[in-house]
Amino acid sequence: MKTIVYGDGMAGCKPCVATIGFFDGVHRGHRHLIGEVTARAHEMGLESVVVTFDRHPRQVVATDFRPRLLSAMEEKLVLLGKSGVDSCVVLPFDKDMASMSAREFMAEILSRRLNVKVLYTGYDHRFGHNRSEGFADYVEYGRQMAMEVLRGEPYLLDGVNVSSSVVRSLLEAGEVRLASKCLGYSYTLLGHVVAGEHVGTGIGFPTANVKVDDDLKLIPANGVYAVKVRVAGCAEEMTAMLNIGIRPTFDGKGKTIEAHILNFSGDIYGKQIAVSFFDKIRDERKFRSPAELAAQLEADAGEAERRLKIEC
Repeated sequence: MKTIVYGDGMAGCKPCVATIGFFDGVHRGHRHLIGEVTARAHEMGLESVVVTFDRHPRQVVATDFRPRLLSAMEEKLVLLGKSGVDSCVVLPFDKDMASMSAREFMAEILSRRLNVKVLYTGYDHRFGHNRSEGFADYVEYGRQMAMEVLRGEPYLLDGVNVSSSVVRSLLEAGEVRLASKCLGYSYTLLGHVVAGEHVGTGIGFPTANVKVDDDLKLIPANGVYAVKVRVAGCAEEMTAMLNIGIRPTFDGKGKTIEAHILNFSGDIYGKQIAVSFFDKIRDERKFRSPAELAAQLEADAGEAERRLKIEC
């Protein structure tokens, strides 16, 4: 996939079939829509293009808005690269673009600069200033500028329309298995291993404290999870259990993300780590003593190993 970051100088693009959106998470619904785009482009002998933005549009429209991202930009581009689309155009989203009506955006950006001949919109996607125009308007504007506008079909999974908001809700409820099913891959946090308070080491369960690289990335609900981790410099993916929470047994205050890698010992401080979620084992809770917590962690480790073996 070719990635193009376009600004004011966009011009001279090949005729294409395109779709537009933020594509957070590039979930199965997104890939279904992109599949429609690539199939139509192949039929017409044109380029297939995904048009997205360098930031969430609401960050410009409402400056205090903090998105809960399913994928940072680098992750999104990797996922889009696996979708089969020919090119991805990343538009720098600013106040000028936010002020454009849907018709202005279609005429100036999509038609004149990107040479879009067929535009697919998501089944519930709206764009343009205040999102005040709808699909019927897009069809009429397209007719005026020789652009066919089509609505993509929703992707249903167990009767639910898969969307980024649905995935976010599942993760915030700790339903990581179902969230990953909607995504089509295991939800993953990318970060670095940082020094902690060594509480886990004191009870026989040393942990890698994870600082997530993108502070806008959505963190799943507090609890204990069966996960797999990839550490920079280590050849193999490793099984682990992960705790997200405030460590109530030790009267913790701030939220921490701590991974106990099973059957592993080594110094990984400062290294990049990727944590992929497979299943939630239990909620976080306060124990009467460190010894009681250690006994529960022993059981959790066995349960994490059992569940991850089932996944293999």
